[in-house]
Amino acid sequence: MEYQCGRVGRVIVARLFEGDDLYESLEQLARDEGIKAGAVLITGGIRKAEVVVGPKQEKPKIVGNFKSFEGPGETLGVGTIYDGDDGPTLHLHAAIGKGDETVVGCPRGGASTFLILEVTIIEIEGVSARREWDEATGVKLLRARQKQ
Repeated sequence: MEYQCGRVGRVIVARLFEGDDLYESLEQLARDEGIKAGAVLITGGIRKAEVVVGPKQEKPKIVGNFKSFEGPGETLGVGTIYDGDDGPTLHLHAAIGKGDETVVGCPRGGASTFLILEVTIIEIEGVSARREWDEATGVKLLRARQKQ
């Protein structure tokens, strides 16, 4: 296990509008506000998304198994933002549903807002945790090494 201890910084409240891209919007917000680490909560609507619902393949590299969600539908999710080589990166898991259809996983692939998406970001200060490319798995993973 790797871990670091930090403290709560700012709490940012945001509203995404119809058609706003979830990842583009939150990663841009993190860049604009200088957020290097934070916890993310979302509540609202998703118009559509490609959702990773587990691995299609684990070896030699992880390949995601994608399921299309065509809404509009309701969502709630929890995630994190950590800095990496390309700036702040969102990793979010959510439950998205419409009627009897529910998808749980990591919404990607142009996840777009339906009407409104309420977002709360709780900034974490005093940590140097970041996402780093992991050659063995082929994905970016969180590194939370203790500070030297």
